[in-house]
Amino acid sequence: MFVLANQEHGPQLCAAIDFSFPPKCGGPDIAGWDWNAVEHSEKGGVRWGDYRVVGTWDGEKLTLTEPPRTAERPDSPPNRSRFASPCPEPSGGWRAVTPAKATDEAREAAITRAKKLPGYAGSWLDQSYLDEIEGYDSRDYRFVERYANDPKRLVLNLRFTGDVTTREPAIRELWGGPLCLSQAQHTKKELQIFQQRAFKEIKGVFSGWVDEPKGQVEIGVWLATPELQHEVDEKYGKGLVVLHSFLRPVGS
Repeated sequence: MFVLANQEHGPQLCAAIDFSFPPKCGGPDIAGWDWNAVEHSEKGGVRWGDYRVVGTWDGEKLTLTEPPRTAERPDSPPNRSRFASPCPEPSGGWRAVTPAKATDEAREAAITRAKKLPGYAGSWLDQSYLDEIEGYDSRDYRFVERYANDPKRLVLNLRFTGDVTTREPAIRELWGGPLCLSQAQHTKKELQIFQQRAFKEIKGVFSGWVDEPKGQVEIGVWLATPELQHEVDEKYGKGLVVLHSFLRPVGS
């Protein structure tokens, strides 16, 4: 966990960080913190560092029960599976049907048009073709520059409520690359309204966003208990608003 103290406040947990120099962030206070007991960075009266922190949570602040330790963060590649296309792969694989219209410009134009069509629920790019490239490493910019974002191979995913087949002609006028149209229960505008409600109605919210591939609202809270998630399911409908806990039970 990122911990920071400045001239305005003492040690606090940070979920959203502005990585300026020195960095900026804010969150719940930490009781029992001693900067002299941990390695940390310091500039202009700001102290910060990344740690494994263990303590008790009272709903407003974290009280340390163990000395903090330097955090260890694995360097793992991004998970592309969450952006997988829900459509079955066509016979012969995903490929451009009109290569001349499989360009970056055409893709952006198609997304812009999709957002204006009735029932628009979201868009994303499926680049699972990268998993087929031997030795591809997303952490190496040379691989990224050479292989990623290929408009003739990536799959443009667009989601709508209602009959999605009626939207295909308007999209195909602009986009000739691989295309997956899938059905959603809620429009993106409806999901954004749920997100706004959640910010007002759920205690301890510090972040929120619409997950377009999943068609749900993701809400970050300091501590998400099973009881709180159950209350949220009862209020909004099961699976529509999903809580993500910043704090975790020890051992999880």
